Amino acid sequence: MEMSNRRNFLKKVAVAATSAIVAPELLQAATKAESALSQTAATQGAGNLIVPKEGGLRITGTFLDEISHDIPHQNWGAKEWEADFRHMKAIGIDTVIVIRSGYRKFITYPSPYLLKQGCYMPSVDLIDLFLRLAEKYGMKFYFGLYDSGKYWDTHDMTYEVEHNKYVIDEVWNMYGRKYESFGGWYLSGEISRATKGAIGTFHALGKQCKEVSGGLPTFISPWIDGKKAVMASGSKLTKEQAVSVEQHEREWDEIFDGIHDVVDACAFQDGHIDYDELDAFFAVNKRLADKYGMQCWTNAESFDRDMPIKFLPIKFDKLRMKLEAAMRAGYDKAITFEFSHFMSPQSAYLQAGHLFDRYKEYFNIR
Repeated sequence: MEMSNRRNFLKKVAVAATSAIVAPELLQAATKAESALSQTAATQGAGNLIVPKEGGLRITGTFLDEISHDIPHQNWGAKEWEADFRHMKAIGIDTVIVIRSGYRKFITYPSPYLLKQGCYMPSVDLIDLFLRLAEKYGMKFYFGLYDSGKYWDTHDMTYEVEHNKYVIDEVWNMYGRKYESFGGWYLSGEISRATKGAIGTFHALGKQCKEVSGGLPTFISPWIDGKKAVMASGSKLTKEQAVSVEQHEREWDEIFDGIHDVVDACAFQDGHIDYDELDAFFAVNKRLADKYGMQCWTNAESFDRDMPIKFLPIKFDKLRMKLEAAMRAGYDKAITFEFSHFMSPQSAYLQAGHLFDRYKEYFNIR
């Protein structure tokens, strides 16, 4: 027992002596490592982008899509939506747009009229929630009209006028008179070319929206019939028959001529053409908007059309190139489809939060 205690004592003495010799060297090495880590962190904090920063048009608006039929519902409640509005505000978003107040039988608010038409009762009044949050965070809210689905079934847009005549009056009385954040209207019918009934429908709905609301602004968001304008439900990523720049200009010259007195802005979707075609098409869009006294916005899609999986957050460089093209063309505003699924830190898609970080890094947003 006594011999064992003696051995333990000698071991402790040896360890202490070794530590006295090694500790200063370990401490010095640890200090150097900590310094290197600090320098790396500082470099990363400054950003690792090798392209010039802030060369694109900042996104200041986003669609809100919880009536979606081709992207998953996130099933957020008031708490999650408020957190998302804070994230939007942090990057400078000042405009939110409900992409459609209803699609076929699913609706975003308890519409007395649409419920009588057989639509389903929603569990939450999203229109009221969005208006309250827009008011709280200093944003303007645009109401997207109802989409019955008949236009998609028949390719005749005139079917969308009848229901919306009632929806427009109803929504203005329910919400427009109540909330100062109610800032405008989105005419939710989407077209790309000269489409049956499009000019008359846009004009009738735009005129009514303005008349009931004292002239609040209206806008549309068509797509360009480019090589990537394929059915989302199909397997193809591109098509052979795409509109030329010249034909695009001819057809939209006619459309703008028929609607410019009741439609204030046009936000062309930017995802249906290739990245080396952006400048040519964007120049036409801006020239036509200027000709008819309309604002030229871009709908900078933050989802990726180049992948066989529909749909995932876009690669940052693709979004960057589109925003830079919009800046070169002199566009007035950039909105996106859409922040909550494809750019939000709390999105169901992990990549969306990383896109949010890269966007902030590029625009030097702290």
